[in-house]
Amino acid sequence: MKVLGISGSIRKNGNTAILVKKIIEYIDSEGCSEFETEYISLSGLNIKPCIGCEKCKESKWCVQKDDWNAVAEKMIECDVLIIGSPTYFYDVNGHSKNFIDRTYSLYHDRKLAGKNAVVISVCADRGCERTLATLEGFVNTHGFSSLGFVSGRGFKEGDILKDEHAIKKCDAIGERILKLLSNTHRDSIKQD
Repeated sequence: MKVLGISGSIRKNGNTAILVKKIIEYIDSEGCSEFETEYISLSGLNIKPCIGCEKCKESKWCVQKDDWNAVAEKMIECDVLIIGSPTYFYDVNGHSKNFIDRTYSLYHDRKLAGKNAVVISVCADRGCERTLATLEGFVNTHGFSSLGFVSGRGFKEGDILKDEHAIKKCDAIGERILKLLSNTHRDSIKQD
């Protein structure tokens, strides 16, 4: 069972990364060896925007060659996706949007359907709701089941740690993921 966390923030260790990692750390500290976790920061990765060429309808994969491909493969392999974005002008940041737009190539064969997802937004003051709506639109379109969301406030790197509600919610979602994976794992053993 695999949990993949992706931070779309340009800040490698920023507030969005902190929340995504917080959930993964909870799973690692409470989980068992059957659960594999991985964290990816999109910071520093070359992820070009979708160019609308529609070639992915035939190839069933985005024809552009950049860092998106490796991250997309990991997303296809996971059971639970945790994806977060900071809020820029009341929505996801551009790097997160490029990543999301390129998943259109995975939509044709529903390569992400049936997985579970958690979405995370961080804003300095306002706009978290719209960021959540964009991220929820992404996971809903691809057929993920929602395991919840975390919305937090913070601007400077590390400010999010002062948002007690967001930190507690990360732990609660971590617990929800563990229960889901434990039940799924038990069910698969029974079927064997």
